[in-house]
Amino acid sequence: PVLVMLGVSLIVFFIIYLAPGDPVLLILGDNATQEEILAKRIEMGFNQPLWKQYIIYVFGVIKGDLGTSLYYNKPCADIIFPLLKNTIILTFSSMVLSLFIAIPFGIIAAVKRGTITDLGAMTFAMLGQACSPVWLGILLVLVYAVKLGWLPAFGTEGFKALILPSISLGTPLAALTVRLVRSGMIDTLDEDYILAARAKGEPYVTVVTKYALRNVLLPVITVVGMQVGQYLGGAVVTEQIFAWNGVGRLMVTSISRRDYPMVQTCLLLASFLYVMVNLVVDILYMYIDPRLRIRNNGSRKFNLSIINGKNNSNMDKTSFKQGI
Repeated sequence: PVLVMLGVSLIVFFIIYLAPGDPVLLILGDNATQEEILAKRIEMGFNQPLWKQYIIYVFGVIKGDLGTSLYYNKPCADIIFPLLKNTIILTFSSMVLSLFIAIPFGIIAAVKRGTITDLGAMTFAMLGQACSPVWLGILLVLVYAVKLGWLPAFGTEGFKALILPSISLGTPLAALTVRLVRSGMIDTLDEDYILAARAKGEPYVTVVTKYALRNVLLPVITVVGMQVGQYLGGAVVTEQIFAWNGVGRLMVTSISRRDYPMVQTCLLLASFLYVMVNLVVDILYMYIDPRLRIRNNGSRKFNLSIINGKNNSNMDKTSFKQGI
């Protein structure tokens, strides 16, 4: 993670300075004299070479100094961290909503594949993935806020303000997860250890939810973890449509204001959260599937066949007992 963050900081720092516009002129205005502009550049350190500015920036980040916003004239951390709470609330409410819909729908569609229930679940999955977040968000505002007046169209105050952005953000993720759960369940239900569990007299509901679903969760966690990492970095479109005061909206406004330190902080924070979410996903792998854990004999070998959704037909007795 340290090397990844170092690489991200390097890329972000130099790309920001390729953007058009002068932050000094943004602060002083177009009527500033050349002497005032030069003095401000020296004060902000813009007169130094880029490589030296980058080193100063990295050491500042290590010390906890994320820079000072050019627009707000305040430390970036004081501005971004209160808004991060709103982004986290929106992200996890969307994730919970999507999983609450997707996992039951995917299981039922797999168990009843080829029926009208399966067709309905797949129709929802295709429509959900085809819907643009922009179109879906505007449609939700038009119907439930403007026409019916049931829910607020914008803001971050109260539970009602969370409903529409959560639906807008969670629907595409739910549609993708339904397809993953369905395809994974169909493959898993035909495996030998599932047939063995049913032959032992286990209830079918237990076989599906306890044995089969556990294998299906691995690819689901991967996809959901990647999406959550992106959302934590700022659900830009959704936050803009619903005027949700989060990191994504702050980043968009900071770009238009040429607030370089704030943009750098937003991107660096988004990258850090993405890396941390992927680390959590790797840990969850070990918890869900014992065969991915480090073996007790110190060999540090991993059986990764389960990630591909395929179980090793020649597994030993211990692995077979763990499977069922």
